[in-house]
Amino acid sequence: MEHPQLQQVTDLADPALDDYLRMTDVRLRSRVEVERGLFMAESYEVISRAIEAGMAPRSFLMNEKWLAKFAPLYEQFPDVPVYAGEESLVEQLTGFNLHRGALASMQRPELPTARELLRTARTVAVIEDIVDHTNVCGPKLAHPEPAAEPRRRSRIAVLEGLVDHTNVGSAFRNAAALGLDAVLVSPTCADPLYRRSVRVSMGTVFQVPWTRIPEWPAGIHELQEAGYVVAGMTLGEGAITLDELVAEDHEKLALVFGTEGHGITPQTDALLDRRVTIPMMGGVDSLNVTAAAAVAFYATR
Repeated sequence: MEHPQLQQVTDLADPALDDYLRMTDVRLRSRVEVERGLFMAESYEVISRAIEAGMAPRSFLMNEKWLAKFAPLYEQFPDVPVYAGEESLVEQLTGFNLHRGALASMQRPELPTARELLRTARTVAVIEDIVDHTNVCGPKLAHPEPAAEPRRRSRIAVLEGLVDHTNVGSAFRNAAALGLDAVLVSPTCADPLYRRSVRVSMGTVFQVPWTRIPEWPAGIHELQEAGYVVAGMTLGEGAITLDELVAEDHEKLALVFGTEGHGITPQTDALLDRRVTIPMMGGVDSLNVTAAAAVAFYATR
């Protein structure tokens, strides 16, 4: 059945298409997307993950040949416009070839405060070295002992001043894959909901709880008050190794990653509980920030 809001793209000056105009201008898109309260999801998988996470689409745009493939997504929203047009016309509108099939203009969600995010961060109970499934429920004792409190852990990441949208998206994908509870981003960090960030994250930016810390690095105190040991990844002197941090076995750990060029700022460094380094070999002085994040996330799991 044809979608009730299916509309043919014929006039690129149509104000209804403004969400999709000049998408190659990074500065304009970053500003306009935030001001309009929208972000772009691209490809079937990413749009699907956005919808599953409860994001509300404003409209869909696609080449005509992709209408059937994306029907399971847009048919869930009979009141949302679906714009379809010839490939060359859609490319002229957006400024690039829509080879992933479709875009969806999505309503930007309201972010929680850092305090709210930390309060609701998921904790994980660790059951260690139990191989008998029946023992997970506890042994049957004549006089059962009071159950011990389960071990609870929480790990979060803080991205300070990352300016590359690809790195931000990759960091979120690492965080989702390696089980982090949340990601916090500084005021100067690139937008996690920018189209490239969302695409690189494979939509995992929708499943990892995140928010922006408006006051940074003062926000470190809020993390510490919530019980987190704040560890910054650095090449500076006096840092302990990542193995040493893991051996300390912190129940609540916040890992801070600095900007691609200069790393963590001196102001942030002064407030850290730990300074941590990943020892290098082979004459290499450091890892890309997202590679370092993946190593740190895995080591502290």
